[in-house]
Amino acid sequence: MVTMPVTATTSLAAPPPESQSATRRLGMAGLSAVGVSFGFARYGYGLFLPDIRAEFDLPMSAVGLIGSATYVGYLGALVLVGFFAVRVGPRALVTVGGLSATVGMALVAVANGWPVLVAGLILAGTSPGWIWAPFSDAADRMVPAGQRERVLALIPSGTAFGVVVAGPMALVMHGSNWNYAWLVFAAAALAATLYNIRVLPAGPPSPKARRRRDERLGVRWFVRGSAVPLYLTALSYGVVGSVYWLLAVEAISSAGGGGDADGTAAAFWTVMGAAGTLGVFTGVVFTRLGLRRSHLLLFGLLAVASALLGAAPGSLVAVGLSAVLYGPSFMAGSALLAVWSYQIFPERPTTGFSATVFFLGIGTITGPAAAGALADHHGVGWAFLFAAAVALATGLLRPPALPTER
Repeated sequence: MVTMPVTATTSLAAPPPESQSATRRLGMAGLSAVGVSFGFARYGYGLFLPDIRAEFDLPMSAVGLIGSATYVGYLGALVLVGFFAVRVGPRALVTVGGLSATVGMALVAVANGWPVLVAGLILAGTSPGWIWAPFSDAADRMVPAGQRERVLALIPSGTAFGVVVAGPMALVMHGSNWNYAWLVFAAAALAATLYNIRVLPAGPPSPKARRRRDERLGVRWFVRGSAVPLYLTALSYGVVGSVYWLLAVEAISSAGGGGDADGTAAAFWTVMGAAGTLGVFTGVVFTRLGLRRSHLLLFGLLAVASALLGAAPGSLVAVGLSAVLYGPSFMAGSALLAVWSYQIFPERPTTGFSATVFFLGIGTITGPAAAGALADHHGVGWAFLFAAAVALATGLLRPPALPTER
């Protein structure tokens, strides 16, 4: 009876300075790695799509197939991450992802034909698969228990900061100069990789984790009942996000007919990223609203943002409102998956999150291919209306309550 108040008092005490320092360093490492892998390597294709199409003469159906192909590499990386997570630790996996982004984006920058372009895009597209999930184990090792969910919610917002940087670059380096932006992206990826090598722990997480390395994970471990709504949400999130990131700039540019449309598209991208930086407060939102209400709110906003861009891509008001709604809701959606997965798979965070992001990857493969075919036959607007319908349907799924809610 006496130990109960002592435990409560201890849990409320401030973490020691060394823990705070480790938390800050991990947060910065995660923000930088996710920023270059998602903000540049993954979504840079959609941002520079009009310029890439013009240089390589790509039809929309080919655009969708290339987008899907980049996600196939992403899924392959996820499978390997789930296998190697307890064998090599987060540093090695994030390093592979950072180098994939660096080399892949450099290939895109120097491509003189579509084979090299596609190879670079696919290699760069694998980087998020290597990078994102291992931060679950890194947080488990470096961050005090009471702060892990907030750090995991913070790290995905690195995408927004990458997008904020990429938008103005597209405004300055467009047309025949678009490849110079990709050289800058590659240099930034290398810098972020070197920083993560300094910060992240190396080797297996712990002796206990090394013992778990030889445990055979059966299908039941992955398809436990509580994980099914998580997987379905990840699948839907992948479809909605891949359609939006791939075709948003194309829709705006096509509706504007060129000229000022290029500036509008770059401004849209920048506004979307700037709004997405609000994702740094996602942990606070989850604490206040809980995962269930946050889930309903986020996918409702994603549906509205997609519908606006599908219905009125030539309207500055609709485009601006879509960017403002989509940026923070998409960043918070990534955080939702990370926190939700940590609740379902606390014993092996990276392996569980790799399974979650695998379903996200399936959505990102099917999304661009279906959207490209739909856009070819009925116009880009219908692809966005399709994404809005998928987002609305996802609101029917329910995450579990956070420990603080229970």
